[in-house]
Amino acid sequence: MANALDHRARRSRWQGTSMGSITLDLKPGLALGPFTLGIPICEAFAYIEQNPSIYDVVHVKYHDEEPLMLDLVVSFPDHGFHLRFESSSQRLRLIEVFDVQRLQMRYANSFIGGPNTLATFVAVYAVCGPTFPGSYDVDRGMYTLFYPGLSFAFPIPPLYKDYLLDRKAELPLEFPDGTTPVTSRVCIYDKSSGSNIGVGVGALLKKAVPPPLPVGSLYMEVVHAKLDKEIWFTVGGQHIPFGASPQDVWSELGIPCGIHQKQVDQMMIHSALDARPKTTMCRDYFYNYFTRGLDILFDGQTHKIKKFVLHTNFPGHADFNSYIKCNFMIQCPPSFTEQEEANTHEHCITSNTKWSQVQELLGDAGRAAIQTQGSTINPFGSTFVYGYRNIAFEVMRNGHIATVTLFQS
Repeated sequence: MANALDHRARRSRWQGTSMGSITLDLKPGLALGPFTLGIPICEAFAYIEQNPSIYDVVHVKYHDEEPLMLDLVVSFPDHGFHLRFESSSQRLRLIEVFDVQRLQMRYANSFIGGPNTLATFVAVYAVCGPTFPGSYDVDRGMYTLFYPGLSFAFPIPPLYKDYLLDRKAELPLEFPDGTTPVTSRVCIYDKSSGSNIGVGVGALLKKAVPPPLPVGSLYMEVVHAKLDKEIWFTVGGQHIPFGASPQDVWSELGIPCGIHQKQVDQMMIHSALDARPKTTMCRDYFYNYFTRGLDILFDGQTHKIKKFVLHTNFPGHADFNSYIKCNFMIQCPPSFTEQEEANTHEHCITSNTKWSQVQELLGDAGRAAIQTQGSTINPFGSTFVYGYRNIAFEVMRNGHIATVTLFQS
């Protein structure tokens, strides 16, 4: 079941008066206005938040039960376009203009679409120039014209089906009565996907992929975790063990995005090792690396690392868009009852692993603690926390992992 989240309900500062039609620069194979193919979803949201008077109505659509099955879509209904982000990497793979009359696009010094410019086949061909004959989907009655990194879809009336089949190589496309079809949809996608990506818009929606990441990019960097030992980063090669100091972390990862003191540990009441009342203030503190999807907890007395928290940034969680997705890979022994030295095979848990798969690897975790972010009317619902030796999982209602906490027993 797909879910749509209206950001006006979450971010009241986005409220405003619609500015009506806007004009965005069309860059085939690259971008539409400020939205560049390949950007993480957090960058798109950052721009949206900076321009609330323009993007005052924003919908986020995703699949409730299986968020990795379909794209994560950020839609602008007032402006007639939406952004499709690959569900796993959360990077922009396709820009789709679904209402060409609402959005005016500027290519070079000419305009396409908008309330005052009809985006006909002849007009589009005059602006974008010659290209190869497009593809005609007879069943859908849709003709798609391709340019590198750009496509235009034109509905064809059934009356002209046979005419188009006979004259499909002639451009620009005009009917015997002198009329020409009008664009119903525009797609911008990475040029490496190929201009002849398929038979039409339907194939574009399925096959377009984000452009390759730049060499050395830290986005989606694999973060390896070795239980009870350390985490290490594949791109930069940094190793951060338990017990490291704040100075060690600064030298490896740089200045944190934020630092805040940990509040009272609400799980402490379940510990037989510490009977302090809940009113006792905790002196532990976090280093927040939002751009790495990571929190590091230091002991307030020894100033040594005691926990790592890794975030998956799944939609439907209260922290969605607070952190970039951490692309972690956790090596776990087949059984927690065996000594690590005796193991000859290790299993792996990633940010896309579901809770049922974790249980198959690690066994039954017992009863879950229920965690609620904010009040009981939180629209995202409660999550469930399960603990094993040296690792704990916060699990969403759909069975996906929201956060993983690493600690030393």
